[in-house]
Amino acid sequence: MRKSYGEVRAVDGVDLRVSAGSVFGLLGPNGAGKTTIVRTLATLIPPDSGEVRVLGHDVVREARAIRDRIGLTGQYSSVDEELSGRDNLVLLSRLRGFSWGAARRRTGELLATFGLEEAASRLVRTYSGGMRRRLDIASSMIVTPDLMFLDEPTTGLDPHSRNQVWELVRGMVGEGATVLLTTQYLDEADQLADRIAVIDHGQVIADGTPVELKRSVGSSVLRVRLRDAGQRDTAERMLTEALGTAVHTGADRLELTAQVAAEEEATLALAGLSGAGIGLAEYAFGHATLDQVFLALTGHPADGSRAETEEAA
Repeated sequence: MRKSYGEVRAVDGVDLRVSAGSVFGLLGPNGAGKTTIVRTLATLIPPDSGEVRVLGHDVVREARAIRDRIGLTGQYSSVDEELSGRDNLVLLSRLRGFSWGAARRRTGELLATFGLEEAASRLVRTYSGGMRRRLDIASSMIVTPDLMFLDEPTTGLDPHSRNQVWELVRGMVGEGATVLLTTQYLDEADQLADRIAVIDHGQVIADGTPVELKRSVGSSVLRVRLRDAGQRDTAERMLTEALGTAVHTGADRLELTAQVAAEEEATLALAGLSGAGIGLAEYAFGHATLDQVFLALTGHPADGSRAETEEAA
């Protein structure tokens, strides 16, 4: 699949295959092409080229058949803030063809499922971010979807609200739904996804289970945190020489990470830093994380942002 906005190619030859009854994660920074992929799969925009089929249907020729079987929650709340939570769900149920009685019954079920019964009569503008997100997801499940698209569903939420959304996602899959999740949070992909496609500059640069992706960059990683940012260049040079591999820095200039073939190499490298008077606030040696996977694959951290050309288009 390919999709461009003017001179910018937002999606540049993406191939995906998602198994039913699973959570498939699209992991990448802002501007990587994740939202454009979701919009195309959800029949909101057509691809420029490529064959795209969702639930057996072509996204261009059979869009209506797909829309009847999917749910979509975007990055931003789409509910009406001047209505109560209950009124939002009743209104949307009526728009989906429910009778008044059926709309009220379905609304009651969703309010109970998403833990919103006590706040049902309050205006949505009084809800917390986590409550709004739960209501937003509930509104996408008025008709239980076979496939749910969640486009960065926990952006801006506090840790407690994020955990609540994670439990909702697990519940959907437990009831037989398939979930396609986009996220720039590595721990979210690690927690939820059965398989992950790493997206960068509109292309899939890696695809596999979380365990497979971690193994792909080596079994061990050394991470050090410096006391003094002024010693970063010296420490980076010494680690590169001692380990014979690239040393990466993230948004935190005090932190350095590198792949390590053996624990003995890490021990010698740390001894070298100590002998040179490089002060370490902390260090750790262990298995690779998804953060290190992304850094190794792209050369930059997953939370690095680029202009969201696709959002403005």
